[in-house]
Amino acid sequence: MALTAPDHTAARGDRPRPPVPAVTYALIAVNTLAFLIGPAAGLNPLYGTGQARVCAEQRYEQRWGAVPAELLTGRPLTSEQLAEAPDPVPGCPAAPTPGKHPALSALSGLFLHAGWLHLLGNLLFLHVFGPTVEQRLGRARYAVFYLAAGSLATYGFALAEAHSPDSTRVLIGASGAISAVLGAYLRFHPRSRVTTLVPLLLFLPLRFPAWLVLGLWFTLQWWSVHSAGPGVAYLVHVIGFSAGFLYACTVARHPPRRPV
Repeated sequence: MALTAPDHTAARGDRPRPPVPAVTYALIAVNTLAFLIGPAAGLNPLYGTGQARVCAEQRYEQRWGAVPAELLTGRPLTSEQLAEAPDPVPGCPAAPTPGKHPALSALSGLFLHAGWLHLLGNLLFLHVFGPTVEQRLGRARYAVFYLAAGSLATYGFALAEAHSPDSTRVLIGASGAISAVLGAYLRFHPRSRVTTLVPLLLFLPLRFPAWLVLGLWFTLQWWSVHSAGPGVAYLVHVIGFSAGFLYACTVARHPPRRPV
């Protein structure tokens, strides 16, 4: 499913143009830059090629990504814990990260992505829905909302997986924060139209209300929590979306704020 920018009004008339969504564009830029300079993009020669780059990527994610067990204890995983954890990549044993601050990794992990599809999929949703939520909240509050919701989703996942094998696996990606943006958008503009490319023989551009598109998306994430295998932390999406929707409910009664 592909998306294009939603339409909020039938005609703008003489209404002033909305302000530039500077925070959304900055988040897109930082996510892209963090990916390009890291080993996952395969463009930085410092990380080598082939198996060397794959192992460097694992070490990089272990250093900067969020690990549920570390978040709950406030301490990096020990050598003994890493030895008992399954190696995500054969031949690349995880190394301890003694200087790591787990609380900060809940933020730094929001800017790491496992590959091009992971990055572009997240940034597409942020580009489509982020500007409207930013305009509604104001730049400063939107920035805090994005980071706080992403961290909340990460810690929520850590609590849910505290006694599972996934508690020692690295969690990366902006999905929790972007899911919160989707939840807030649904509360603010449930009836706005979103153009969606539906794969019916060809990709047909069809327009659906946001409540249908985002409602189906949330239902799919909720279903995947209970049915999908390891690899994608769908619970992070559910927590982030719910947090964003509930937060938007607390501010929906107030008039839109001017960006600051």
